[in-house]
Amino acid sequence: MSQQPSVILATASYDHTIRFWEAKSGRCYRTIQYPDSQVNRLEITPDKRFLAAAGNPHIRLFDVNSNSPQPVMSYDSHTNNVMAVGFQCDGNWMYSGSEDGTVKIWDLRAPGCQREYESRAAVNTVVLHPNQTELISGDQNGNIRVWDLTANSCSCELVPEVDTAVRSLTVMWDGSLVVAANNHGTCYVWRLLRGTQTMTNFEPLHKLQAHKGYILKCLLSPEFCEPHRYLATASSDHTVKIWNVDGFTLEKTLEGHQRWVWDCVFSVDGAYLITASSDTTARLWNLSTGEDIRVYQGHHKATICCALHDGAEPGPS
Repeated sequence: MSQQPSVILATASYDHTIRFWEAKSGRCYRTIQYPDSQVNRLEITPDKRFLAAAGNPHIRLFDVNSNSPQPVMSYDSHTNNVMAVGFQCDGNWMYSGSEDGTVKIWDLRAPGCQREYESRAAVNTVVLHPNQTELISGDQNGNIRVWDLTANSCSCELVPEVDTAVRSLTVMWDGSLVVAANNHGTCYVWRLLRGTQTMTNFEPLHKLQAHKGYILKCLLSPEFCEPHRYLATASSDHTVKIWNVDGFTLEKTLEGHQRWVWDCVFSVDGAYLITASSDTTARLWNLSTGEDIRVYQGHHKATICCALHDGAEPGPS
C-alpha cells in the first residue's frame, strides 16, 4: 500500500477530473479522469479508504490509496444528477440525494440500493443527523423533510419559504441546530428539540440574510472547534462569510475568489477552511486571520466541490 498522506484533500471540476492535493504544499499528486459526467459532490469515508464521487446519474467509489484510475464500485440506480452523498459514522452505509426526486441508502458491503424515499422534487442536499437514525433533505420546491430510518417514513416536513429552493443543509455535530440555506441568500436556523423517540421538532431560532446572491453551501463547524461555533456560507457573490452562531454576528468575510464559491469544508479543529470556486481554484483559509494561505491550481474549469479528511480514523466502536 502506498504511503498515504494523513490529510486527504480532493477537488472535482467541470473539466471532468478529480484531483488529490498535498494540503500543505499545494501539489497535485493524483488526477482521476471522470469522463462520463460532471462531479457534483465529493465525500471521503470515515476510515479514509475511499472517495465517493456523485455524478450523473451514478455514484462511484475510488480507492484513496491506489493509483488506479478505475472506481472500485459504482452505484447506479439514480436516474438524474446525484447532488448529495455521505456516510454513516462507522462507514457501513452511504446515503444520497438526486435531482430524480429520491433519497437513497446503499449498503457498502453489498451492491444495490437498500432503501428509497420519494421527495417528489429535485433533491439538492441531504444530511445525516448525528444520531445516525435520521436523514434531512432539502429540495428544489423548498421542502425540508426528515426521514426516520428506524420507522422508515417521513417524520417531519416544513417549508421555510414557498417555491424557494433549499440549496444546502447542515446540522450541528451535537444535533442541537439545523441550518438551511436558500437561493435568496437567506439562512433559516432551527433548534432541534428531542421528541419522545426522535428529533422531529424544529423550533425557529433565527433568520439570517447572509448574502445578496445565492448561498451554494452552508456548513456548521465541527466538534473540535468548541467552545466556538461558526456557520460558513459560500456564495455566488464570490465570498464566504463566517458567522458566530452565538447571535449570528459576522466574524469574517473571506475574499479572494474571483467567481462563485460552490463548496467549503472545515478542518477537523475548525481552524481552517477549504473552498472550491468557479475561478478554477480551491483555497485554504486561515480562519483566525481570514487570509487565504494556499491556492490549489490545476483544474482548468470551474471547481465545484471539495472534500477534506484531516482527522483521525474512527477507532473500533
